[in-house]
Amino acid sequence: QVRLVESGGGLVQDGGSLSVSCAASGDTLCFSAMGWYRQAPGKERELITTITRNGVTWYKYSVKGRFSISRDNAKNTVYLQMNSLKPEDSAVYYCHAPGDTSYAGCESDYWGQGTQVTVSS
Repeated sequence: QVRLVESGGGLVQDGGSLSVSCAASGDTLCFSAMGWYRQAPGKERELITTITRNGVTWYKYSVKGRFSISRDNAKNTVYLQMNSLKPEDSAVYYCHAPGDTSYAGCESDYWGQGTQVTVSS
């Protein structure tokens, strides 16, 4: 079993900064890469950034240059630093890890419970 628990988030003004983190526990061999999705009201959940175990990152164009993902493998924790936030960044942010089903007992996807980020104009 893998559990992802997010922390952080909250309310910030337009142009402000916020950070969220996601701590993984359980059988962490079940996954390698981690990432963040977000879902705004009435919109589909979208992938915004990923990071491999070796630290290779990818960003969706809408957050590139403003958001930064990092991870501490020793702590099984991934971080998302969000700068220059805009009202359109308001959403529930979800931590995600695609599982490696080649390992017995591992699931295909792991999700955190989500944390609200609200950017006021």
